[in-house]
Amino acid sequence: MSESVSRRGTNSTDTASPAAAGRAANIGLWVAQAVTALTFLVAALGKFGGDPMVVATFDRIGFGDWFRYLIGVLEILGAIALFVPRLAGLAGLAFVALMVGAVVVTLAVAGGNVVLPLALLILSAVIAWGRWRSTTSLWNALTRR
Repeated sequence: MSESVSRRGTNSTDTASPAAAGRAANIGLWVAQAVTALTFLVAALGKFGGDPMVVATFDRIGFGDWFRYLIGVLEILGAIALFVPRLAGLAGLAFVALMVGAVVVTLAVAGGNVVLPLALLILSAVIAWGRWRSTTSLWNALTRR
């Protein structure tokens, strides 16, 4: 048996250290946050730019232009918050709620494809879960008397 095979499992390069795994998870979360933020920024541009498909969807919802603009503002604010470490978890939670609404509206009213809202829902949930410590830290700071 060769030396590299006989040492398998005992070599420190075979398994990642907890610190390296934590760094990799943090990098993965930052990538997810950047992709999610960019996607929401592009979606907000469609809302503010009056994309005919977006306008038609919001007309079918029945709330009018004010609701389209409100969702656009929420998407921009949430996208910015994804880059603020203390707010990233909260932004992920807010986007989970927003995307649950988007999936329901898409299925019940708009009749469109739910792949993108579901993908954003999953990404947002991963961010909210991965940044849970920042959310609890923010909550504790805000509720301290």
